[in-house]
Amino acid sequence: MMKILSSILIAFFISPIWPLGPNPIPGDPFVIVNKSTNELAFIDDNRVQTVVSIGTGKTQDLTPEGLFTITVKAEEPYYRRKDIPGGHPDNPLGSRWIGFDAEGTDGRIYGIHGTNQPASIGKYVSQGCIRTQNEIITSLYPLIPLGTKILITRSNKTFDSLAKEHGATQ
Repeated sequence: MMKILSSILIAFFISPIWPLGPNPIPGDPFVIVNKSTNELAFIDDNRVQTVVSIGTGKTQDLTPEGLFTITVKAEEPYYRRKDIPGGHPDNPLGSRWIGFDAEGTDGRIYGIHGTNQPASIGKYVSQGCIRTQNEIITSLYPLIPLGTKILITRSNKTFDSLAKEHGATQ
């Protein structure tokens, strides 16, 4: 019995269908942030599902560029810098936090989050995070699982072409 189980496990792990390929695989959730337009696109099922306005870093270097991975998610996130509990009206992180591993961090420094300053959306205002309306982050939150890739760039290309270049669509 043990031999059969071992054989099945070995065959499964060396099988060409085992998901060891690049991420994202076409059809997987994927997020693209374009700092040139201050927009975020959510890609799923091989197409751009939605594009929303965001706020990014006060200077171009504050919001890091590259391909990162979503590593942390939190509802009603606690704001450590000023000791503000989640859900408090003074909390600048809003209703949700979706953190990613930029610049060797663990997902607790850089993230996509809501805001208590909705007038800041569409502007260059943050210390590096990506902020959006609380309603938007609340609706995106369940659609973006841990492990989702996020591309942050400055580009004149369309979200469709960026998604295709990075394997998020066919």
